[in-house]
Amino acid sequence: MRYSIIKMTSLVFALVITSCRNNSINENQNSAPKVTPYKTFVLQLHHMSGNVQLPGVMQSFQYVQIFPRINGFVKNIVVDRGTKVHKGDLLVSLEAPEIIQQVSAAKLKYANALSNFITSKDKYKRLKETSNTPGTISGYDLESALNKMQGDSAASQGEFANYKALESMRSYLLVTAPFDGLISERNVHPGALVGPGVQNAKPMVVLQQVSNLRLVVEVPEKYISQVGIGDTVHFKANSLPGHDFIGLVSRSSKSLNNTFRSETMEIDVENTEGQFKPGMYAEVSFKTKSNIASFVVPRGAIVTTTERKYIIVVSDNVTKQVDVSEGIQSGDSVEIFGSVKIGDEVISDANYQIQDGLKIR
Repeated sequence: MRYSIIKMTSLVFALVITSCRNNSINENQNSAPKVTPYKTFVLQLHHMSGNVQLPGVMQSFQYVQIFPRINGFVKNIVVDRGTKVHKGDLLVSLEAPEIIQQVSAAKLKYANALSNFITSKDKYKRLKETSNTPGTISGYDLESALNKMQGDSAASQGEFANYKALESMRSYLLVTAPFDGLISERNVHPGALVGPGVQNAKPMVVLQQVSNLRLVVEVPEKYISQVGIGDTVHFKANSLPGHDFIGLVSRSSKSLNNTFRSETMEIDVENTEGQFKPGMYAEVSFKTKSNIASFVVPRGAIVTTTERKYIIVVSDNVTKQVDVSEGIQSGDSVEIFGSVKIGDEVISDANYQIQDGLKIR
């Protein structure tokens, strides 16, 4: 019996010793510093290339709002929305009786002034011929006749200019198309009073050239050095899904928009089949390639906050935040610029919780 008690006591004591030893091991394990693993890579120089997709909008190659140049009433309008016209075709005819009367009066005044000039010219020629006989015509009379002829000539030329000016105004009664195109808007009907003096007047008609269009794109400042005149671009029209079109950069504004910090570029689009319409939106894809070798990092290496963008460089196992700016993007890779150098070790899966001076190993 005594042996059993001693044996049981020894067993309990052994269990207590084991428990204390396990607790000591667990406490030592919990007190050991935790090391969070971070994936890193080494910075190297690369020539970055990729595609940039930007929104664009179709615009007519030529666009004009046609207003009347003189006051009058609409006599007839021979076009409507959707009418195709050619250069020189009649669009609107106006009537203005007072203009016709002014032209007739100016024509009569010119005829009268011309008659006076012809008479005075004939008189001067006769006096000139007679003056060849000494003592027949005084020098004063001959000079007076010359002055009269010159004055009548000037008056005749003035009346002729006035007549032609009014004649030109009469031609304004017939409004013709300045180029081939499509009538996209009509705002007047026969009998309407129109003229440059009518306040808040809408254009009589709007004419657009749609056989060729301009695809206008705003290229951000950081990409303008990558895109030039003559470059090939691909674009897709939102209203024509599944179709890919090709065009060339035809012209640019050569200056930056102060509001959006972008340069306006245009791609000429042939539209002989009429599949595109002014106002359509499109997605334009530019191929970009950096002119110089630069540092390229995965997207996850850049931490973006409301105030800055930075990467986390590891030096001697200690972190350091370095501000950067982004360049060309291609897939998950981004071109960066900042105070970094070849061989810097950078955390590839950075986040804002990694602070400066953190020892990671």
